[in-house]
Amino acid sequence: MRLGGRIAAAIEIIADIETRYRPAGDALRDWGLSHRFAGAKDRSAIGNIVYDTLRHRASARFVFGQDSPRAAVLGTMFLHWKLGAAEINAAFGVDPHAPERISPEEERALSQHGLADAPDHVRADIPAWVAPRFHATFGEDWVAEGAELAARPPLDMRANALKAAQVKVLAVLDKFAATGARYAPEAVRIAPTEGESRHPNVEVEPAFQKGWFEIQDAGSQIAARLVGAKAGEQVLDLCAGGGGKSLALAAIMGNKGQIFATDNDRARLAPIFDRLKRAGTRNVQVRPAGEALADLADRMDRVVVDAPCTGSGTWRRHPDAKWRLSEHGINERGSQQRAILASAAAYVRPGGTLTYVTCSVFQDENEDQIAAFLGEQPGWRLLSAEENLALAGLPPLAVTALARMRQPGGGILLSPRRTSTDGFFIATLERAA
Repeated sequence: MRLGGRIAAAIEIIADIETRYRPAGDALRDWGLSHRFAGAKDRSAIGNIVYDTLRHRASARFVFGQDSPRAAVLGTMFLHWKLGAAEINAAFGVDPHAPERISPEEERALSQHGLADAPDHVRADIPAWVAPRFHATFGEDWVAEGAELAARPPLDMRANALKAAQVKVLAVLDKFAATGARYAPEAVRIAPTEGESRHPNVEVEPAFQKGWFEIQDAGSQIAARLVGAKAGEQVLDLCAGGGGKSLALAAIMGNKGQIFATDNDRARLAPIFDRLKRAGTRNVQVRPAGEALADLADRMDRVVVDAPCTGSGTWRRHPDAKWRLSEHGINERGSQQRAILASAAAYVRPGGTLTYVTCSVFQDENEDQIAAFLGEQPGWRLLSAEENLALAGLPPLAVTALARMRQPGGGILLSPRRTSTDGFFIATLERAA
Protein backbone atom coordinates (compact mmCIF):
# COMPACT_ATOMS: atom_id res chain seq x y z
CA MET A 1 0.00 0.00 0.00
CA ARG A 2 1.08 3.56 -0.67
CA LEU A 3 0.75 6.45 1.74
CA GLY A 4 -2.60 7.55 0.28
CA GLY A 5 -4.13 4.12 0.81
CA ARG A 6 -2.78 3.94 4.35
CA ILE A 7 -4.29 7.33 5.18
CA ALA A 8 -7.62 6.24 3.68
CA ALA A 9 -7.54 3.13 5.85
CA ALA A 10 -6.77 5.20 8.94
CA ILE A 11 -9.74 7.50 8.24
CA GLU A 12 -12.00 4.46 7.88
CA ILE A 13 -10.75 2.99 11.18
CA ILE A 14 -11.08 6.28 13.07
CA ALA A 15 -14.66 6.58 11.80
CA ASP A 16 -15.35 3.04 13.03
CA ILE A 17 -13.88 3.80 16.48
CA GLU A 18 -15.94 6.96 16.86
CA THR A 19 -19.17 5.62 15.40
CA ARG A 20 -19.18 2.37 17.34
CA TYR A 21 -17.43 3.78 20.43
CA ARG A 22 -14.98 0.88 20.54
CA PRO A 23 -11.33 0.31 21.50
CA ALA A 24 -8.75 1.11 18.85
CA GLY A 25 -7.18 -2.35 19.07
CA ASP A 26 -10.48 -4.02 18.20
CA ALA A 27 -11.09 -1.71 15.24
CA LEU A 28 -7.57 -2.25 13.87
CA ARG A 29 -7.84 -6.02 14.24
CA ASP A 30 -11.19 -6.15 12.45
CA TRP A 31 -9.91 -3.95 9.62
CA GLY A 32 -6.92 -6.25 9.17
CA LEU A 33 -9.14 -9.35 9.03
CA SER A 34 -11.31 -7.79 6.33
CA HIS A 35 -8.33 -6.44 4.33
CA ARG A 36 -5.98 -9.40 4.21
CA PHE A 37 -4.09 -7.94 1.27
CA ALA A 38 -2.48 -5.45 3.66
CA GLY A 39 0.97 -6.65 4.71
CA ALA A 40 2.59 -6.39 8.12
CA LYS A 41 4.32 -3.11 7.26
CA ASP A 42 1.05 -1.65 6.02
CA ARG A 43 -0.81 -2.65 9.18
CA SER A 44 1.97 -1.26 11.34
CA ALA A 45 2.02 2.08 9.50
CA ILE A 46 -1.78 2.34 9.58
CA GLY A 47 -1.72 1.56 13.29
CA ASN A 48 0.78 4.37 13.89
CA ILE A 49 -1.41 6.83 12.00
CA VAL A 50 -4.52 5.74 13.92
CA TYR A 51 -2.87 5.93 17.34
CA ASP A 52 -1.20 9.27 16.58
CA THR A 53 -4.57 10.61 15.42
CA LEU A 54 -6.16 9.50 18.69
CA ARG A 55 -3.30 11.05 20.68
CA HIS A 56 -3.72 14.37 18.87
CA ARG A 57 -7.39 14.37 17.94
CA ALA A 58 -8.14 17.78 19.43
CA SER A 59 -5.15 19.65 17.99
CA ALA A 60 -5.40 17.92 14.59
CA ARG A 61 -9.04 18.84 14.11
CA PHE A 62 -8.38 22.38 15.27
CA VAL A 63 -5.63 23.05 12.71
CA PHE A 64 -7.71 21.44 9.96
CA GLY A 65 -10.70 23.54 10.89
CA GLN A 66 -13.18 20.65 10.77
CA ASP A 67 -14.62 18.05 13.11
CA SER A 68 -14.46 14.74 11.26
CA PRO A 69 -12.31 11.59 11.01
CA ARG A 70 -10.80 12.96 7.79
CA ALA A 71 -9.87 16.22 9.52
CA ALA A 72 -8.37 14.36 12.48
CA VAL A 73 -6.18 12.12 10.32
CA LEU A 74 -5.08 14.76 7.80
CA GLY A 75 -4.52 17.29 10.58
CA THR A 76 -2.30 14.73 12.33
CA MET A 77 -0.29 14.12 9.16
CA PHE A 78 0.19 17.86 8.77
CA LEU A 79 0.83 18.82 12.38
CA HIS A 80 2.64 15.79 13.81
CA TRP A 81 4.02 13.88 10.81
CA LYS A 82 5.20 17.21 9.32
CA LEU A 83 3.72 16.58 5.87
CA GLY A 84 2.66 19.74 4.03
CA ALA A 85 -0.58 19.99 2.07
CA ALA A 86 1.30 19.88 -1.23
CA GLU A 87 3.22 16.79 -0.11
CA ILE A 88 0.01 15.05 0.96
CA ASN A 89 -1.73 15.93 -2.32
CA ALA A 90 1.26 14.67 -4.32
CA ALA A 91 0.99 11.32 -2.54
CA PHE A 92 -2.77 11.22 -3.11
CA GLY A 93 -2.36 12.00 -6.81
CA VAL A 94 -0.47 8.75 -7.52
CA ASP A 95 -2.70 6.48 -5.42
CA PRO A 96 -6.18 5.48 -6.63
CA HIS A 97 -7.08 4.34 -3.11
CA ALA A 98 -6.29 7.72 -1.53
CA PRO A 99 -8.93 10.07 -0.08
CA GLU A 100 -9.97 13.24 -1.86
CA ARG A 101 -7.15 15.72 -2.25
CA ILE A 102 -6.86 18.57 0.21
CA SER A 103 -8.93 21.42 -1.23
CA PRO A 104 -7.73 25.02 -1.47
CA GLU A 105 -10.15 25.91 1.34
CA GLU A 106 -8.72 23.17 3.56
CA GLU A 107 -5.18 24.23 2.70
CA ARG A 108 -6.01 27.79 3.77
CA ALA A 109 -7.38 26.46 7.05
CA LEU A 110 -4.16 24.56 7.67
CA SER A 111 -2.12 27.68 7.08
CA GLN A 112 -4.32 29.82 9.34
CA HIS A 113 -5.08 27.57 12.30
CA GLY A 114 -1.87 27.33 14.27
CA LEU A 115 -1.89 26.12 17.86
CA ALA A 116 -0.57 29.34 19.40
CA ASP A 117 -4.10 30.72 19.74
CA ALA A 118 -5.84 27.40 20.32
CA PRO A 119 -7.82 26.79 23.53
CA ASP A 120 -5.77 25.31 26.33
CA HIS A 121 -7.46 21.90 26.19
CA VAL A 122 -6.69 21.71 22.46
CA ARG A 123 -3.00 22.40 23.04
CA ALA A 124 -3.07 19.77 25.80
CA ASP A 125 -4.92 17.34 23.48
CA ILE A 126 -7.39 16.32 26.17
CA PRO A 127 -11.21 16.48 26.37
CA ALA A 128 -12.35 19.97 27.38
CA TRP A 129 -14.32 18.71 30.37
CA VAL A 130 -11.18 17.06 31.84
CA ALA A 131 -9.18 20.32 31.83
CA PRO A 132 -10.17 21.38 35.38
CA ARG A 133 -8.90 18.06 36.72
CA PHE A 134 -5.56 18.51 34.97
CA HIS A 135 -5.28 22.03 36.35
CA ALA A 136 -6.09 20.78 39.86
CA THR A 137 -3.31 18.19 39.62
CA PHE A 138 -0.59 20.03 37.75
CA GLY A 139 -1.30 23.71 38.33
CA GLU A 140 0.05 26.08 35.70
CA ASP A 141 1.94 23.23 33.98
CA TRP A 142 -1.22 21.33 33.07
CA VAL A 143 -1.20 22.11 29.34
CA ALA A 144 2.39 20.92 28.94
CA GLU A 145 1.59 17.81 31.01
CA GLY A 146 -1.34 17.00 28.75
CA ALA A 147 0.78 17.48 25.64
CA GLU A 148 3.41 15.06 27.00
CA LEU A 149 0.66 12.49 27.61
CA ALA A 150 -0.18 12.82 23.90
CA ALA A 151 3.34 11.93 22.73
CA ARG A 152 4.47 8.48 21.67
CA PRO A 153 5.86 6.40 24.55
CA PRO A 154 9.18 4.57 24.75
CA LEU A 155 9.40 0.80 25.14
CA ASP A 156 10.44 0.16 28.73
CA MET A 157 11.76 -3.09 30.18
CA ARG A 158 12.96 -4.20 33.60
CA ALA A 159 16.16 -6.19 33.89
CA ASN A 160 15.31 -9.23 36.03
CA ALA A 161 17.91 -9.15 38.82
CA LEU A 162 17.22 -12.83 39.53
CA LYS A 163 18.87 -13.69 36.21
CA ALA A 164 20.61 -10.69 34.65
CA ALA A 165 21.93 -7.29 35.68
CA GLN A 166 20.85 -4.17 33.81
CA VAL A 167 24.24 -3.90 32.09
CA LYS A 168 23.86 -7.41 30.69
CA VAL A 169 20.42 -6.64 29.25
CA LEU A 170 21.67 -3.36 27.80
CA ALA A 171 24.43 -5.28 26.02
CA VAL A 172 22.10 -7.76 24.33
CA LEU A 173 19.68 -5.00 23.32
CA ASP A 174 22.39 -2.60 22.15
CA LYS A 175 21.36 -3.29 18.53
CA PHE A 176 18.13 -1.43 19.35
CA ALA A 177 19.98 1.54 20.90
CA ALA A 178 18.69 0.59 24.34
CA THR A 179 19.60 2.85 27.26
CA GLY A 180 18.81 3.15 30.94
CA ALA A 181 15.97 5.33 32.24
CA ARG A 182 15.96 7.95 34.97
CA TYR A 183 15.18 6.92 38.56
CA ALA A 184 14.51 3.20 37.96
CA PRO A 185 17.79 1.32 38.46
CA GLU A 186 16.78 -1.83 36.53
CA ALA A 187 15.06 0.00 33.67
CA VAL A 188 16.07 -0.55 30.04
CA ARG A 189 14.54 1.76 27.45
CA ILE A 190 14.15 1.89 23.67
CA ALA A 191 13.27 5.41 22.54
CA PRO A 192 9.87 6.31 21.04
CA THR A 193 9.46 5.61 17.34
CA GLU A 194 8.80 8.18 14.64
CA GLY A 195 6.60 8.14 11.55
CA GLU A 196 5.93 4.67 10.18
CA SER A 197 8.59 2.90 12.26
CA ARG A 198 7.65 0.58 15.11
CA HIS A 199 9.37 -0.82 18.16
CA PRO A 200 11.15 -4.16 17.79
CA ASN A 201 9.37 -7.27 18.99
CA VAL A 202 11.69 -7.88 21.92
CA GLU A 203 9.65 -10.87 23.10
CA VAL A 204 11.25 -13.00 20.37
CA GLU A 205 14.74 -12.19 21.65
CA PRO A 206 16.56 -15.11 23.33
CA ALA A 207 17.25 -12.92 26.36
CA PHE A 208 13.52 -12.43 26.88
CA GLN A 209 12.82 -16.13 26.52
CA LYS A 210 15.51 -16.80 29.13
CA GLY A 211 13.79 -14.43 31.57
CA TRP A 212 16.50 -11.78 31.59
CA PHE A 213 13.98 -8.96 31.29
CA GLU A 214 10.28 -8.14 31.42
CA ILE A 215 8.35 -5.42 29.61
CA GLN A 216 7.34 -2.89 32.27
CA ASP A 217 7.10 0.89 32.28
CA ALA A 218 9.76 2.57 34.39
CA GLY A 219 7.03 4.24 36.44
CA SER A 220 5.60 0.87 37.39
CA GLN A 221 9.10 -0.21 38.41
CA ILE A 222 9.42 2.83 40.67
CA ALA A 223 6.02 2.06 42.18
CA ALA A 224 7.18 -1.48 43.01
CA ARG A 225 10.26 -0.04 44.71
CA LEU A 226 8.14 2.29 46.82
CA VAL A 227 6.33 -0.70 48.34
CA GLY A 228 9.48 -1.08 50.45
CA ALA A 229 9.44 -4.89 50.44
CA LYS A 230 12.49 -6.60 51.95
CA ALA A 231 13.85 -10.14 51.71
CA GLY A 232 12.01 -12.49 54.05
CA GLU A 233 8.84 -10.40 54.34
CA GLN A 234 5.23 -11.44 53.71
CA VAL A 235 3.65 -9.43 50.86
CA LEU A 236 0.16 -9.45 49.33
CA ASP A 237 -0.30 -8.14 45.78
CA LEU A 238 -4.07 -7.77 45.89
CA CYS A 239 -4.69 -6.53 42.32
CA ALA A 240 -1.87 -8.42 40.62
CA GLY A 241 -3.22 -8.46 37.08
CA GLY A 242 -0.64 -10.05 34.80
CA GLY A 243 1.93 -10.01 37.60
CA GLY A 244 4.25 -7.17 36.64
CA LYS A 245 4.65 -5.79 40.16
CA SER A 246 4.77 -9.26 41.75
CA LEU A 247 7.68 -10.14 39.46
CA ALA A 248 9.44 -6.88 40.29
CA LEU A 249 8.88 -7.43 44.03
CA ALA A 250 10.23 -10.99 43.83
CA ALA A 251 13.44 -9.67 42.29
CA ILE A 252 13.71 -6.89 44.88
CA MET A 253 13.27 -9.50 47.64
CA GLY A 254 15.83 -11.83 46.07
CA ASN A 255 13.29 -14.69 45.97
CA LYS A 256 13.21 -14.69 49.78
CA GLY A 257 10.04 -14.37 51.81
CA GLN A 258 6.57 -14.86 50.36
CA ILE A 259 4.44 -12.93 47.89
CA PHE A 260 0.77 -13.79 47.53
CA ALA A 261 -0.58 -12.63 44.15
CA THR A 262 -4.26 -12.51 43.33
CA ASP A 263 -6.80 -10.63 41.23
CA ASN A 264 -10.57 -10.68 40.86
CA ASP A 265 -10.24 -11.06 37.09
CA ARG A 266 -9.16 -14.56 36.03
CA ALA A 267 -8.30 -13.43 32.50
CA ARG A 268 -6.00 -10.68 33.74
CA LEU A 269 -4.28 -13.05 36.16
CA ALA A 270 -3.77 -15.87 33.65
CA PRO A 271 -0.44 -14.67 32.12
CA ILE A 272 1.27 -14.62 35.52
CA PHE A 273 2.05 -18.35 35.53
CA ASP A 274 4.20 -18.34 32.38
CA ARG A 275 5.87 -15.09 33.46
CA LEU A 276 6.80 -16.48 36.89
CA LYS A 277 8.30 -19.60 35.33
CA ARG A 278 10.33 -17.66 32.77
CA ALA A 279 11.62 -15.21 35.39
CA GLY A 280 12.85 -17.93 37.76
CA THR A 281 10.61 -16.67 40.54
CA ARG A 282 10.18 -19.03 43.50
CA ASN A 283 8.59 -16.93 46.23
CA VAL A 284 5.27 -16.05 44.57
CA GLN A 285 2.16 -18.02 45.45
CA VAL A 286 -0.75 -17.31 43.11
CA ARG A 287 -4.16 -17.32 44.74
CA PRO A 288 -6.94 -17.98 42.19
CA ALA A 289 -9.40 -15.20 41.48
CA GLY A 290 -12.13 -15.10 44.07
CA GLU A 291 -10.38 -17.39 46.56
CA ALA A 292 -10.85 -16.43 50.20
CA LEU A 293 -7.82 -14.78 51.80
CA ALA A 294 -8.92 -14.99 55.43
CA ASP A 295 -5.75 -16.87 56.38
CA LEU A 296 -3.72 -13.76 55.47
CA ALA A 297 -5.62 -11.34 57.71
CA ASP A 298 -3.40 -9.24 60.01
CA ARG A 299 -0.29 -11.11 58.77
CA MET A 300 1.14 -9.15 55.87
CA ASP A 301 4.19 -6.92 56.24
CA ARG A 302 3.28 -5.18 52.98
CA VAL A 303 0.06 -5.04 50.99
CA VAL A 304 0.00 -3.59 47.47
CA VAL A 305 -3.18 -2.26 45.87
CA ASP A 306 -2.63 -1.47 42.19
CA ALA A 307 -6.17 -0.21 41.97
CA PRO A 308 -8.45 -0.29 38.93
CA CYS A 309 -8.59 3.26 37.57
CA THR A 310 -9.35 5.37 34.53
CA GLY A 311 -5.82 4.90 33.20
CA SER A 312 -5.36 8.59 32.46
CA GLY A 313 -1.66 8.18 33.16
CA THR A 314 -1.34 5.70 30.28
CA TRP A 315 -2.94 7.82 27.57
CA ARG A 316 0.32 7.74 25.58
CA ARG A 317 -0.22 3.99 25.12
CA HIS A 318 -4.03 3.92 25.12
CA PRO A 319 -5.07 7.26 23.59
CA ASP A 320 -8.54 6.05 22.64
CA ALA A 321 -9.36 5.75 26.35
CA LYS A 322 -9.26 9.52 26.89
CA TRP A 323 -12.04 10.09 24.37
CA ARG A 324 -14.20 7.29 25.86
CA LEU A 325 -13.79 8.60 29.41
CA SER A 326 -16.87 9.92 31.22
CA GLU A 327 -17.73 11.48 34.56
CA HIS A 328 -19.70 8.34 35.34
CA GLY A 329 -16.61 6.22 34.68
CA ILE A 330 -14.53 8.29 37.09
CA ASN A 331 -17.18 8.02 39.80
CA GLU A 332 -17.54 4.29 39.27
CA ARG A 333 -13.80 3.74 39.58
CA GLY A 334 -13.77 5.87 42.70
CA SER A 335 -16.30 3.62 44.40
CA GLN A 336 -14.26 0.54 43.47
CA GLN A 337 -11.04 2.10 44.76
CA ARG A 338 -12.60 3.02 48.08
CA ALA A 339 -13.92 -0.51 48.60
CA ILE A 340 -10.61 -2.17 47.64
CA LEU A 341 -8.60 0.06 49.97
CA ALA A 342 -10.92 -0.74 52.87
CA SER A 343 -10.69 -4.48 52.23
CA ALA A 344 -6.90 -4.39 51.81
CA ALA A 345 -6.42 -2.86 55.26
CA ALA A 346 -7.58 -6.08 56.90
CA TYR A 347 -4.50 -7.97 55.69
CA VAL A 348 -1.85 -5.61 57.07
CA ARG A 349 -0.22 -6.58 60.35
CA PRO A 350 0.23 -3.95 63.07
CA GLY A 351 3.23 -1.86 62.02
CA GLY A 352 2.92 -3.00 58.41
CA THR A 353 2.26 -0.87 55.33
CA LEU A 354 -0.35 -0.57 52.60
CA THR A 355 0.81 0.91 49.28
CA TYR A 356 -1.88 2.36 47.02
CA VAL A 357 -1.01 2.72 43.34
CA THR A 358 -2.98 4.01 40.35
CA CYS A 359 -2.01 4.80 36.77
CA SER A 360 -4.17 7.91 36.98
CA VAL A 361 -3.35 11.60 37.33
CA PHE A 362 -6.76 12.60 38.72
CA GLN A 363 -7.05 13.71 42.35
CA ASP A 364 -10.45 11.96 42.55
CA GLU A 365 -8.65 8.64 42.21
CA ASN A 366 -5.53 9.56 44.16
CA GLU A 367 -5.30 12.01 47.05
CA ASP A 368 -9.07 12.03 47.56
CA GLN A 369 -9.08 8.25 48.04
CA ILE A 370 -6.27 8.45 50.59
CA ALA A 371 -8.07 11.22 52.49
CA ALA A 372 -11.28 9.18 52.54
CA PHE A 373 -9.43 6.11 53.80
CA LEU A 374 -7.75 8.00 56.62
CA GLY A 375 -11.08 9.53 57.57
CA GLU A 376 -12.72 6.13 57.86
CA GLN A 377 -9.87 3.95 59.20
CA PRO A 378 -8.48 4.84 62.63
CA GLY A 379 -4.95 3.81 63.48
CA TRP A 380 -3.39 4.59 60.11
CA ARG A 381 -1.09 7.36 58.92
CA LEU A 382 0.22 8.44 55.53
CA LEU A 383 3.99 8.27 55.11
CA SER A 384 5.62 11.43 53.82
CA ALA A 385 7.34 11.27 50.44
CA GLU A 386 10.70 11.23 52.22
CA GLU A 387 9.66 8.35 54.50
CA ASN A 388 8.31 6.36 51.58
CA LEU A 389 11.43 6.94 49.47
CA ALA A 390 13.63 5.83 52.38
CA LEU A 391 12.07 2.38 51.99
CA ALA A 392 12.66 2.15 48.26
CA GLY A 393 16.34 1.30 47.93
CA LEU A 394 16.78 3.79 45.10
CA PRO A 395 20.00 5.69 44.25
CA PRO A 396 20.41 8.98 46.19
CA LEU A 397 19.95 11.12 43.08
CA ALA A 398 16.67 9.37 42.33
CA VAL A 399 15.48 9.83 45.90
CA THR A 400 16.24 13.55 45.77
CA ALA A 401 14.48 13.99 42.43
CA LEU A 402 11.41 11.90 43.30
CA ALA A 403 10.95 13.76 46.59
CA ARG A 404 10.08 16.79 44.45
CA MET A 405 7.21 14.82 42.89
CA ARG A 406 5.23 14.87 46.18
CA GLN A 407 1.62 16.00 45.90
CA PRO A 408 0.16 18.64 48.24
CA GLY A 409 -2.40 16.10 49.48
CA GLY A 410 0.24 13.42 50.01
CA GLY A 411 1.74 10.71 47.84
CA ILE A 412 4.09 10.88 44.86
CA LEU A 413 2.94 11.55 41.30
CA LEU A 414 4.95 10.46 38.25
CA SER A 415 4.20 11.64 34.72
CA PRO A 416 5.82 11.74 31.27
CA ARG A 417 6.88 15.34 31.74
CA ARG A 418 8.04 15.00 35.35
CA THR A 419 9.78 11.64 35.27
CA SER A 420 9.72 10.40 31.65
CA THR A 421 7.36 7.60 32.70
CA ASP A 422 3.67 6.86 32.43
CA GLY A 423 1.52 8.66 34.96
CA PHE A 424 1.47 6.87 38.35
CA PHE A 425 0.32 7.88 41.81
CA ILE A 426 1.87 6.08 44.79
CA ALA A 427 1.00 6.55 48.45
CA THR A 428 2.05 4.34 51.36
CA LEU A 429 0.04 4.08 54.57
CA GLU A 430 1.28 2.61 57.85
CA ARG A 431 -0.84 0.76 60.38
CA ALA A 432 -0.17 1.60 63.99
CA ALA A 433 1.89 -1.02 65.83
